[in-house]
Parts: sequence; C-alpha cells; structure tokens
Amino acid sequence: MPVLGPLQTVAVLGFALVAPAALPAGGAECRPVEVRRRQGREPLLATGSVALRCAPEQQAPVLTQLPSGEPLQVVRRWRSPRGRQWFQVQTNPGVGEAGRRGWIAAL
Repeated sequence: MPVLGPLQTVAVLGFALVAPAALPAGGAECRPVEVRRRQGREPLLATGSVALRCAPEQQAPVLTQLPSGEPLQVVRRWRSPRGRQWFQVQTNPGVGEAGRRGWIAAL
C-alpha cells in the first residue's frame, strides 16, 4: 500500500468529509418530504366492511359491521403488546341516535 504525504492525506480527508454532505443519500434527487395532514376534524372513511369491536382484541365481541364509506372520528390510538395497532373510533350520529364508539384494527 502506498504511503500518502501530509498534503495528500489532508486532501483525501477533506474530500471524504465534504463530498458526502453534498450528495443526497443513494445518489437520488434531494426533495423535501411531503406531509399530508387531515384538515381539522375531517372524518376518516372506512375503506371496506370493518368490524367495530367492544375492546382492542381480535377475540372481542363485534358490536356491528361498519359499511364501506362510513365516516369515522378517531378518538385514540393504541398498540397491543403483540404490536398490532388499534383505533378507538366513533361513528357519526344518525337522525335521533348517538354515534357508536368502538375499536377497529389498523391494516
């Protein structure tokens, strides 16, 4: 292995320290991350038939089946000890009735 002189060593170290900062990771084009947020209290929509459960467990009794397109308000999130994510949601109230509250599993 050839021995580098002091000037060559400084040049190699300087390039190694400065060049990676100028290049984006992976050599791709550097763009700002786009974050999409819901506006205010905009409801989520069920994407398919979803079981509304009385507790955040797969074996918990089903309160009702929510149809596709049902608007839901997320009350809170919870992650089970097994790592599965659950959402406590409330359905929008219908005419003359209160909204139902229960748990759905995240996909």
